[in-house]
Amino acid sequence: MTELAAVKAALKTQAVETPSWAYGNSGTRFKVFAQAGVPRNPYEKLDDAAKVHEFTGVAPTVALHIPWDKVDDYAALAKHAEQRGVKLGAINSNTFQDDDYKLGSICHPEASVRRKAVDHLLECVDIMDATGSGDLKLWFADGTNYPGQDDIRARQDRLAEGLAKVYERLGDGQRMLLEYKFFEPAFYSTDVPDWGTAYAHCLKLGPKAQVVVDTGHHAPGTNIEFIVATLLREGKLGGFDFNSRFYADDDLMVGAADPFQLFRIMYEVVRGGGFSPEVAFMLDQCHNIEAKIPAIIRSVMNVQEATAKALLVDGDALGAAQRSGDVLEANAVLMDAYNTDVRPLLREVREEMGLDPEPLAAYRRSGWGEKIVAERVGGEQAGWGA
Repeated sequence: MTELAAVKAALKTQAVETPSWAYGNSGTRFKVFAQAGVPRNPYEKLDDAAKVHEFTGVAPTVALHIPWDKVDDYAALAKHAEQRGVKLGAINSNTFQDDDYKLGSICHPEASVRRKAVDHLLECVDIMDATGSGDLKLWFADGTNYPGQDDIRARQDRLAEGLAKVYERLGDGQRMLLEYKFFEPAFYSTDVPDWGTAYAHCLKLGPKAQVVVDTGHHAPGTNIEFIVATLLREGKLGGFDFNSRFYADDDLMVGAADPFQLFRIMYEVVRGGGFSPEVAFMLDQCHNIEAKIPAIIRSVMNVQEATAKALLVDGDALGAAQRSGDVLEANAVLMDAYNTDVRPLLREVREEMGLDPEPLAAYRRSGWGEKIVAERVGGEQAGWGA
């Protein structure tokens, strides 16, 4: 197999999970902006997600968020997904939208609140059993706003205790993916603020616990690719939440703010053997002012382009330059790959997969956007909290 054929083959195996909540209404802290045609229930979210997969060919699964996507019959929801050509993916928990969680969830100083939070996480594992999902995604808004508000070390003990209870409930083929975020909504201390804290808890829990890297959850200037390389080296990188940021957790389309950073991350993924089913690639974005489905298609395409460039890095030339200490040549090898226009290559890949070479144009021609605006009239639109 030629080098180019190998790159094409790898790109055809890529899978980017899309999040159900990205199809609903979202906004800033000040306003949630409604759009015509937005789904009103999890079934309609899956219908939209199926269109993303139909035109990109690499978005075969859809992550659910509980309770936003709660239904009476998860087997029926899974069947609906399969009928549309997609499957249900990771189950995301929600321990941040209840009045009881003002001072935290599984780190809360009151045992009754901690029990409530853990019970919700165990419910999510039950849903995994019903949907066939292999991943439980955990992100906690827990933290403090003021020095002395709570015992920082005690909160870590509570976190470890709660995670252990959920870990013990996991079945065969199921994982716990622990996400971190360096600040917000807590501003003095966050209980899972960085990859090291997440890694420490996952290491203690065992092999079914791994770390999730949300590309928007870092301080400015953080070398995310170093984190990715280290977690891959340790066998503890469970997946990504792809988005983009200018200031904080902006949840913009991935690659919008810094496409070079996305390329650097994907290079470390390829270099470290992370381009595999064991590392989940998911979008986690809030499309506030742009049309939902086209924005998600664009994000998937951005991930594809960064991946293609990473696969084109001449590893032999790079290694030779690094071993000889040729700094400029080593950098040039990376830059040559990054500066390659991979759009013609990806058009070829899509055509070979039986897809339209231009996913966005194909979607616009399909009339799906006009169809859902005309048909989804009445009822309550899905959005944050629904």
